[in-house]
Amino acid sequence: MKGVEGDKRREVAAFLRARRAEVSPGRVGLPADERSRKVAGLRREEVAGRAGISVDYYTRLEQGRLPAPSGSVLDSLAHSLLLDEDQLDYLRQLADLAPARRRRRTRRQVVPRPVHAMLADLVATPAMVLGRFTDILAWNDLAAELLCDFAAVPETRRNFVWLTFRDPGVRERLPDWHLSAGECVAYLRMDASHYPSDPRLSALVSELSTGDSEFEHWWSTHRVSGRSFGSKRVLHPAVGEIRWRCDVAAHPVVRRYWPPVPSHGRSSNWPPTQERHSS
Repeated sequence: MKGVEGDKRREVAAFLRARRAEVSPGRVGLPADERSRKVAGLRREEVAGRAGISVDYYTRLEQGRLPAPSGSVLDSLAHSLLLDEDQLDYLRQLADLAPARRRRRTRRQVVPRPVHAMLADLVATPAMVLGRFTDILAWNDLAAELLCDFAAVPETRRNFVWLTFRDPGVRERLPDWHLSAGECVAYLRMDASHYPSDPRLSALVSELSTGDSEFEHWWSTHRVSGRSFGSKRVLHPAVGEIRWRCDVAAHPVVRRYWPPVPSHGRSSNWPPTQERHSS
């Protein structure tokens, strides 16, 4: 099947296969004799039995031969596969079952003036606005000081996931790069469920997958996350290691870093006094 419905079926199928492979029998009270198992994780019949559905029905779901299941079946699969809240929400988005949400239309991304004013007022806290697929739409001076000069980045490359994987300067500033990169990809896939078959997403994933085995690996895991980015570390060239907690507000995402604290007690050096260019 082609088109949006076909894309949804294939993604639901791949997501279920990936999650099944991650659940060890011991986690759900089944014998964990690895010698008798030919597949990683649970068998299809074990997932189906725990969910109270037929093996044939679940097999066809994993093969992309059926439309997305009902809400009650999704809840049963979530129990069977030990899905967390984000993972279940992702499946519900694909099945058009997300409560109290309308399917989002693709519109031009514009940051309202009050948000620009809020960014300017945050003189001691780095902050940025992320749009669809982690496009960086606006930022304040300290966000640019913390990570990179976003104004110098071409608009088509001003994307948080793209910069994380393709900008050497950003990568050098993230000592926990592998953790940050995996979180970014999980966030990107979660966001993608709101805009199925969007050509912008397809182009971004295709570009990042070309010649980048790390992105390709993380994208193939079908992991999702809708949570905030949590605690982070940055190696700033003037200040040294900085640790901060960041929160993510509702879409368009305002990513706020509360407030960065140098790890070695050099708080007097932060923020740097040099002027920065912002949008």
